[in-house]
Amino acid sequence: MAKLKVGLQLYSLRDDMPKDPFGTVREVAEAGFDGVEFAGFYGKSALEWREFLDKVGLEVAGAHIGVNGFIGEELNKTIEYNRLLWNRNLIIPGVPEEWRRGRAGWLRFAGMLNDWSRILGGFGMRIGYHNHWLEFQPVEGELPFHLVFSNTNSGVIAQIDLGHAYRAGLSNSDIVDLIKRYSGRALTVHVKDYSRSKGYNVAVGEGELNWVEILGALRKYGGTEWLIIENEEYPYKPPIETVKVSLKNLRNMLSTVA
Repeated sequence: MAKLKVGLQLYSLRDDMPKDPFGTVREVAEAGFDGVEFAGFYGKSALEWREFLDKVGLEVAGAHIGVNGFIGEELNKTIEYNRLLWNRNLIIPGVPEEWRRGRAGWLRFAGMLNDWSRILGGFGMRIGYHNHWLEFQPVEGELPFHLVFSNTNSGVIAQIDLGHAYRAGLSNSDIVDLIKRYSGRALTVHVKDYSRSKGYNVAVGEGELNWVEILGALRKYGGTEWLIIENEEYPYKPPIETVKVSLKNLRNMLSTVA
């Protein structure tokens, strides 16, 4: 199996990125990451980012793009920007409230993901959806997570946010079962820890998730290419220190997983 790459969701450094996007991403490269996942582009063109990432030796793990980026003429702009960026993984980070009213709303969204998947596939790109915790709260007796991924084609990435899933009440074994159920679709995942006592204020590997079990499932069943660290809060200051501790812990845990 190919080596799992480790990226950083740049939302983790959301206070630093607007002030100095290139300088902040340079720190990410120096910390030892393989790539980054964008959450906005901070006024830079795709070619500016491409040139800079080449210079510091980082790949593009993906980008979070709101639903408006896939509607009407915005879709063409999104495709062109990400083509120039060399980004294949376009992930919708959440659904507007008016789109998720009832079972019918979630099924409508799943249908749109299928449509966008077909369009993006023609450009060598993939679309995906990133969960929070509401996807594991029943709607008319069904979980929205399943309404989305049981009704989309296998090319739609299930970007499981592991910390959010645990916060929603899934156990470690439930998370493993989720990875197995959507085998081959967790091409990129959000590596985030959680603690019932500290919430998100823990580095990866210092909360309650069973990383050996989960990483093993991702290796065996997930089809995973990118493990993307995301830190919501910062037990170590400044924020880049929490990012570095998370990376160190993840690398150590990966070394123990067959």
